[in-house]
Amino acid sequence: MIPPRLVLATANRGKLEELRALVAEWGAAEVLSLADFPGVSGAEETGRSYLENALAKAGAVASATGLPALADDSGLEVEALGGAPGVRSARYAPTDAARVARLLAELASVARAARRACFRCVVALAWPGGDAVTAEGTCHGWIATAPSGSGGFGYDPVFVADELGCSFAAAAPADKQRVSHRARAVRALGARLAPS
Repeated sequence: MIPPRLVLATANRGKLEELRALVAEWGAAEVLSLADFPGVSGAEETGRSYLENALAKAGAVASATGLPALADDSGLEVEALGGAPGVRSARYAPTDAARVARLLAELASVARAARRACFRCVVALAWPGGDAVTAEGTCHGWIATAPSGSGGFGYDPVFVADELGCSFAAAAPADKQRVSHRARAVRALGARLAPS
């Protein structure tokens, strides 16, 4: 069942905007954020998988607020780097710009055909009692040789989605929301929660 009220368990402004728009598709009556609960924060990302991190963050916020909480953990998996940065995507370097620069430096000698990548997202909706429902979404593409576009956040300037033919940062927001890993995960979760 889709809860009438829930908290988005992220302080990341880009994720917050995307999640708020996607959860609105469920018809949830009230969507709150961590800003509505001063002193409450999500759990540290210490898990070894996206699932562990998403469950930890959602569970911590649900417990602290007494409301269902939605969290995600996402990562960029680059084939030429053995799946890196993967679950450590947010900790690959200290800032978005530094993460993109490091990624491009590590791929500098890799041909375009070998720059295949996948964005992966796991979302978890946890209730204060400990129950949780999860879903996963992916988006396949490749890593460009230079950033393009001014939208998005994180690795969006260099990730070119197969279905769009441009970077997430260069895509119209509605186009990104149509094919992104996070959108697919949240929509799959909504489908699992909807009455059959």
